[in-house]
Amino acid sequence: MQIYKRKEGQEQPYWAAGPFKIRLPFIHYRWESAEFVQALIMFVVSLGMIPLLTEYLGLPYEVTLAYVFIGGIGFILPSLLGVAMVPGWITPAIPVVLLFLGDFQPGPESIQALFALQFIVFLIFFIMGITKLGEKLVELVPNSLKGGILIGAGLAALMGEIQHGGRLMNTPISLILGSLIAFYLLFSLSFKNLVKENKIAKFVANYGLVPAMISAMIIGWIFSEYPLANIEWGITQPAFKEMWSYLPFTVGFPSFQIFLLAVPTAIIAYIISFGDMIVGKTLLQKAEKVRNDEAIDSNVNRVHIVTAIRNLLHAFFAPYPGLAGPLWTPVHATIIERYKYGRKAMDSIHSGMGTFWIAGFIALLVLPLVSLFQPVLPIALSLTLIITAYVCISVGVEQVHTTAERGVAGIMAVVLAVHGATYGLIAGLVLYFLIEKTSLFTSKSVKDEEKAEEKAS
Repeated sequence: MQIYKRKEGQEQPYWAAGPFKIRLPFIHYRWESAEFVQALIMFVVSLGMIPLLTEYLGLPYEVTLAYVFIGGIGFILPSLLGVAMVPGWITPAIPVVLLFLGDFQPGPESIQALFALQFIVFLIFFIMGITKLGEKLVELVPNSLKGGILIGAGLAALMGEIQHGGRLMNTPISLILGSLIAFYLLFSLSFKNLVKENKIAKFVANYGLVPAMISAMIIGWIFSEYPLANIEWGITQPAFKEMWSYLPFTVGFPSFQIFLLAVPTAIIAYIISFGDMIVGKTLLQKAEKVRNDEAIDSNVNRVHIVTAIRNLLHAFFAPYPGLAGPLWTPVHATIIERYKYGRKAMDSIHSGMGTFWIAGFIALLVLPLVSLFQPVLPIALSLTLIITAYVCISVGVEQVHTTAERGVAGIMAVVLAVHGATYGLIAGLVLYFLIEKTSLFTSKSVKDEEKAEEKAS
């Protein structure tokens, strides 16, 4: 139960604080048991960043765990400050970020590069949020470039997993079967029909990626692709003291040249994350049509500012290859589906979303859980990236409508996936002006001409 209760049709109670709306569990919203249980499993995805921190930044395990704790604090902030979205990484941008980091040596050099990238991402979100220019900026990006960025990010994610020496080659059985289970549960048309008729299928669907994640882990253990866990008891002890030696304050801040090199990757990350905001807001609007007992404030400017704060926190205290994104789509969608069942199932959208990441942070403290999942962290990250690849490619294809747009997007995507954000953006822009523009001196493009021809016919 909570102290403040919502009247029918109104917004969930909060304490006003400038642009923010502060909500606390048990005071402004109730604790939701289903999201609590889900978070005790899904928190393992946040641990999935550990292998990347080790490989690309050269951090020891105990220090990576401290980085993850900083990330856990960041995950709690959106719900605390009034954002009705389940936050996550900018997952589709991870392969592009890794391509950027691949040009730097693990250690101080890569930490400086990642600080530069994440600080620029903070600036973009903050400026777009306080000026309210976010939506207008993204609308100016041509469809072919949007499609190229998304498809390229998807290709990079998939290539990273299936290439020689990738995790697919090292753990083929668990990763292939786990991916197939995830695809079936999340995207299959036949399973969606089954959910309408079968209570067990509906129950499984409510937990999103959890069943596939658990299945992949069990398969990995059965076929000895991953070692069995050495379960430890007690509370986790992240190396916060040692972490200081791996932060910009100690290793030094990047040069202006590194900041310049990070700009294209930061722009791509922002464009991807703005697409996530649109997806999140659309899902909330659909939920409001089903639940008329609660008014949901899905202010995009607040989402920008809170996401900016999270990236600033990471930049200085835990530079993160995943960056800080506004939406974790699978969990956001899963919580909204349960929210649609009515107030008895979930009192408020904020109670479900707030419970989830607070419970996820609590799980980070439980050493038996952390030690249980430690050997299988790579499978959690791999499944996340493979699902991201599917979503990015499918959504990216939807962005392009003409032959010219598809051609530009396709070539840009391949260049981006192979050579990184800088060359990808350059290729996309050059091809856009050469192919899509009907005149280099006007704002008309091929798409405008085709629309005019359709009207004339």
